[in-house]
Amino acid sequence: MRIAECDIAVIGAGPAGLAAAARAKQCGACRVILMDRDRELGGILNQCIHNGFGLQLLSQELTGPEYAEHFINEARDAGVETMLDTMVLSVAPGGRITAVNRSGGLMRISAKAIILAMGARERNRGAVTIPGMRPAGVFTAGAAQRFVNMEGYMPGKRIVVLGSGDIGLIMARRLTWEGARVEAVLEILPFPSGLTRNIVQCLNDQGIPLYLGHTVVDVHGEERVSGVTVARVDDSLKPIPGTEWDIECDTLLLSVGLIPENELTRDAGGELDPVTGGPVVTDEMETSVPGVFACGNVVHIHDLVDNVTREAWTAGEGAARFVAGRQPAGLTIRTRAGDGIRYVVPHILHLDNLAARDVRLFMRATRPDERVQVEAVVGDQVVFSKFERVVRPAEMIALTIPRGKVSSGVAAFGSETRLIVRVRPRDCDAGPKGGAKA
Repeated sequence: MRIAECDIAVIGAGPAGLAAAARAKQCGACRVILMDRDRELGGILNQCIHNGFGLQLLSQELTGPEYAEHFINEARDAGVETMLDTMVLSVAPGGRITAVNRSGGLMRISAKAIILAMGARERNRGAVTIPGMRPAGVFTAGAAQRFVNMEGYMPGKRIVVLGSGDIGLIMARRLTWEGARVEAVLEILPFPSGLTRNIVQCLNDQGIPLYLGHTVVDVHGEERVSGVTVARVDDSLKPIPGTEWDIECDTLLLSVGLIPENELTRDAGGELDPVTGGPVVTDEMETSVPGVFACGNVVHIHDLVDNVTREAWTAGEGAARFVAGRQPAGLTIRTRAGDGIRYVVPHILHLDNLAARDVRLFMRATRPDERVQVEAVVGDQVVFSKFERVVRPAEMIALTIPRGKVSSGVAAFGSETRLIVRVRPRDCDAGPKGGAKA
């Protein structure tokens, strides 16, 4: 068995893994190994040939492959080693990784720190339990994207898309441009699941109808999909009898959400958040297993790759500090989702970090709202808040806590106090005076 040792091993060479590996190397880690089961670096970005990447972070409008190339070059320039076409079989406490590939066979890699960046997988038909026949022509939106953009195959000519996630919206436009007819996009929720810009550019600009509060209740066809039955749903998301209608189509694309890939996180013994499906992490992006870090869609599902990269930089810096023995010590405070917030990441904040630097929190709203304050509360004190003109579940909210804003509150209210993030109407009383506002 081949045995290798390194300072940091990064699993997954998509946008998160590339950025984390490069940043870890830049922060002083000696040997950084980046592993991926695919034959090329870049991960899912390689099939995302549409533009819109890098607007926030790089001030450029890039395609997915162009965004990947930027960080591939950065990782190579930093001296990151790569192992492609390599399947990681297990991650054990103590930094022991078992992997296999064609050239090296079974390998044992010993790392002082590990960064998990495996991304996410799509929910399939089994995950959403659509009744009806099981004919050919039912694809996830990501599978269709790979067929069209990388393999050169069209999945069908008359398409129905179930779910208004961003991949489904982008594929609705892409297939229209390739000559297919997209009959409808159906969303079971009363609001879209994708970014507003994708609703506008991919549906409205292409004349593709979006039906909110609708779902597929039957799939027709024997060898190949011949149509679907659609119905409106009630407030409990149950189909309403008598509202059914049929759409003829030869293809059904599923864009019904992503699930973080966390089999390896479970192997390592990491605690998982039941809401996000990803690991519980600190503001260093360290999981509950010392020396094991995580970033990107393996932690929670992002809408913008720019935020994936920012989170990966934090993980790379945190892993490098861990290897150097410079991780933060002392008291910590846990975050919690309050009114109007579905979840908050990171889950645990170090008071040392809160005192020394700005700390960025990511979260999602539970429902669409307008003109609200997003508040961070410790005890009964609003320590920081920010105005948001619009919040939507589909769009990530970032709240940056300036350094020094929280430490005094924890000292006053005790170590069991939580930092609660909530959404409140702008015109409501914001609570005790003294909370900073932006």
